[in-house]
Amino acid sequence: MSTPYPFTAIVGQDDLRLGLLLNAVSPAVGGVLVRGEKGTAKSTAVRALAALMPEVAVVAGCRFSCDPGSPDPACPDGPHEAGGGVSRPARTVELPVGASEDRLVGALDIERALAEGVKAFEPGLLADAHRGILYVDEVNLLHDHLVDLLLDAAAMGASYVEREGVSVRHAARFLLVGTMNPEEGELRPQLLDRFGLTVEVAASRETDQRVEVVRRRLAYDDDPAAFAAKWAGEEAALRARIVAARALLPEVRLGDGALRQIAATCAAFEVDGMRADIVMARTATALAAWAGRTDVLAEDVRQAALLALPHRRRRNPFDAPGLDEDKLDDTLEQNSGSDDEDPDTDPDGPGGGGQPPQGDDGDGSPPDSADQPGEAEPEPEAGEGQRAPAGSGGEQAAARAGEPFRTKMLSVPGLGEGAAGRRSRARTEHGRTTGARRPQGALTKLHLAATVQAAAPHQRARGRSGRGLVVRRDDLRQATREGREGNLVLFVVDASGSMAARQRMSAVKGAVLSLLLDAYQRRDKVGLVTFRGKDAELVLPPTSSVDAAAARLETLPTGGRTPLSAGLLKAHDVLRVERMRDPSRRPLLVVVTDGRATGGPEPVALAARAARLHEAEGVASVVVDCEFGPVRLGLAGELARELGGTAVTLDELRADSIAGLVKDVQGTHNRRAA
Repeated sequence: MSTPYPFTAIVGQDDLRLGLLLNAVSPAVGGVLVRGEKGTAKSTAVRALAALMPEVAVVAGCRFSCDPGSPDPACPDGPHEAGGGVSRPARTVELPVGASEDRLVGALDIERALAEGVKAFEPGLLADAHRGILYVDEVNLLHDHLVDLLLDAAAMGASYVEREGVSVRHAARFLLVGTMNPEEGELRPQLLDRFGLTVEVAASRETDQRVEVVRRRLAYDDDPAAFAAKWAGEEAALRARIVAARALLPEVRLGDGALRQIAATCAAFEVDGMRADIVMARTATALAAWAGRTDVLAEDVRQAALLALPHRRRRNPFDAPGLDEDKLDDTLEQNSGSDDEDPDTDPDGPGGGGQPPQGDDGDGSPPDSADQPGEAEPEPEAGEGQRAPAGSGGEQAAARAGEPFRTKMLSVPGLGEGAAGRRSRARTEHGRTTGARRPQGALTKLHLAATVQAAAPHQRARGRSGRGLVVRRDDLRQATREGREGNLVLFVVDASGSMAARQRMSAVKGAVLSLLLDAYQRRDKVGLVTFRGKDAELVLPPTSSVDAAAARLETLPTGGRTPLSAGLLKAHDVLRVERMRDPSRRPLLVVVTDGRATGGPEPVALAARAARLHEAEGVASVVVDCEFGPVRLGLAGELARELGGTAVTLDELRADSIAGLVKDVQGTHNRRAA
């Protein structure tokens, strides 16, 4: 809409508004990542902030928004003379999830560069966002290489475009705001660390506040202009406060006492590197300026810690977000000496040795005795309707579920074209160059040698007269590259009473948690189907969100008959739906069973027919044989042959055994292909 929702009309969401305003006061804070469920005003707040930003003076006609007071000497549209210029509102530039690298950083006209030697450059979104706001909705769904480019530009304040010896550099300083729904997948820790602040948002559970949200939204939808006019006074006052805080910021004093508290807090919570210390210092300074003070107080340091540290202490994706505020207060109190004092410091760090909170709720409370490893499984033997809890919350969650496997590099055989990841080989836009082809659409990655080779035979016919190589568009060749893709790992688990359910489910949960940890880094999806009684159930829909997965794995039902065919058919349906959603993501099916099938007419024959459905579609499969006892029927091996995959026992599914497992899977599929 042309009239944005007023920032001051947003109900609640105090942390969200504060994080955005601090970045408006001091863009050096490094942006803010907004995490929360859908429908919590994340996008509304970001778009509303643009109306509060002061106007910027720019050089007339400059595509890179150079400041007329100090124009960039390296501006591609320069050089500019100082002085003059025009004023315009600060921009809010939105980066779509499906944007290409060229759309983000800009593109060179390769044909003109080769044929004419002209450095022709078309600016991208980073140039458009210079001295404004760059907003990335669903940043967790953005490809990693784009996130890397984005955060590098935000950190350096400049964007560099280099291609085949042609280089362009331009300023790119902007307020970076990313929003995400954690249920749709997490950002990797090294990417989380590049955001200055993070805030968690959730819908209010207070009835009066929810009523006010709906009332204001309906009024805005009915007449946006009238609603905005009603809040114009508050908007103007907030805008003036931002300007005043910006003017006061250079005068704010960050004393040695505050610096000591910042350093002690970062050490106590064991954050990696020094970026957290720097961000906390900048945030505390901005908080003081926002409050109209020239000195940083302990309350500023405390608030800065709550905004700058939660996302930096999540080394393990199962770690609960947030900080232990009691521990934070203790750390600040222990280091609350004045700037002139030299307090004794504990070499192990304040706050009890700096150990991170271990409670499942993320509040730092010590775990109950029931949370200790080895006490999670129920004592009775599994029967109809019993549940085997798995728990969540860091390493203890994994321990409660069973010992996690030290997973090796499982991969799907062949060459895919799926979403960027770190597991199986794939044709990608990034990676090592393996060949060249004619471009299909816009040229993105030029293969220079192949282009010259294609143009060379035609130089006489083109009337070459010593002015250089004559290159036409038909000569251009696109580089083909090979990298890695993310896969879908789907577990199909026998939860019936035909096996020792307690041992089996513990091992299965350990394997699932291990693969989730691995998938978190490799950008895979992991799903879980269980079968028992009369039917199969999709317990964990394919996801890359470890938070959602851990919650689903808390309880798994066991006991009853063994409808193996139902489990395989449910897996077939899940893969069919996922194939429609994401045709390029290749699956790996992991069936955990002893191979027995009971219930219904001809259960073994039905299971064999269901297995052949997967084999016919070329799904890579592994059967984990859970058969126990001195007499073994070898039914899991028969199932593996029907699936066209390989079988491995639970004991073999550990550490180095997986490397051989992958080779067996690939060898089986190579034989099938031959």
